Amino acid sequence: MAQEPEVQEEEGAEEAPKKSNKKLIIIIAAVVVLIGGGVAAWLLMSGSSDEHGEDGEAEQHEEVVIKEPVFIVLDTFTVNLNPEEGDKFLQVDITLNASEPSDADQIEKYMPQVRNRVLLILTSKLASEISSMEGKQELSAELTEQVNEPYSEGAEPLTITEAFFTSFVIQ
Repeated sequence: MAQEPEVQEEEGAEEAPKKSNKKLIIIIAAVVVLIGGGVAAWLLMSGSSDEHGEDGEAEQHEEVVIKEPVFIVLDTFTVNLNPEEGDKFLQVDITLNASEPSDADQIEKYMPQVRNRVLLILTSKLASEISSMEGKQELSAELTEQVNEPYSEGAEPLTITEAFFTSFVIQ
């Protein structure tokens, strides 16, 4: 009878390592799942799968640089319009929107020619042509086109994007 308790102790000793092996396997599985989840989260957050090109290199994304607008305010124009039914006058303030500061410098440099081109266009118009919204938009487009023409032989055209009317009165 003295030997029987030893057998029971040996059986209990064998069961204890089996339970600790199960705990170890569960802990290892939990760690693997956590690591896998962390890697998956990192990949989703970084978006690395979308940024790779065909050869596996990360694509270069261009940064969008928003340029400050460059406005050139022209002095007020007061002109006689092309006669229709009596004398009509136009008083207009025009502001040009330039793409580059260098265009603003060119406009300032050639201001007499710029004003001449604008005056020739304005005086060729009938009051009925420029009274409507469409007429004003067409006039703006025509002014933009003429102002962009080179001012000296061999010069590059300017990149004025639009002519804005800040005041527009027909009498």
